[in-house]
Amino acid sequence: MSNKLVVLGGGESGVGAAILGKSKGFDVFLSDRGPLSDKYREELILRNIPFEEGGHTESKVLDATLVVKSPGIPDKVPLIVALKENEIPVISEIEFASRYTSAKLIAITGSNGKTTTTLLAYHLLKSAGLNVGLAGNVGESFAWQVAEKNFDYTFWKSVVFNWIISQISFRT
Repeated sequence: MSNKLVVLGGGESGVGAAILGKSKGFDVFLSDRGPLSDKYREELILRNIPFEEGGHTESKVLDATLVVKSPGIPDKVPLIVALKENEIPVISEIEFASRYTSAKLIAITGSNGKTTTTLLAYHLLKSAGLNVGLAGNVGESFAWQVAEKNFDYTFWKSVVFNWIISQISFRT
């Protein structure tokens, strides 16, 4: 059985997950309901990662052994329901990327001050000489960084992090 990774969503985190998946030997397919930006389309073409835009081909998606979905896709949409009914695991980019890094993940969440706190903590650790990355909706895709960089610490800042973290199966 091959490792077929389908990534739903072709923004920063989705393209990052596709790049990481390919680097880890997955047979990757990215699908986005809308149009991809030129930047992300070019990255996928450059890396020979198959994709579709403007809709999801259900048969291709349901052929996956693992799905990484954008946090913007609700669990109640019919395609996600069908994946779960077929017992195909559906995870977030952060969970997928965390499987392939030994970096310490420092997550900043809350109601106010996330960006300021994240940037300040990142600056302090970087200034102290630590090898740190910045991911989430400040910085680059976590998965993309795991695929191409090697950090000891990664800061993850996201407005919806409380919701995302509730769906992650952490390694112990």
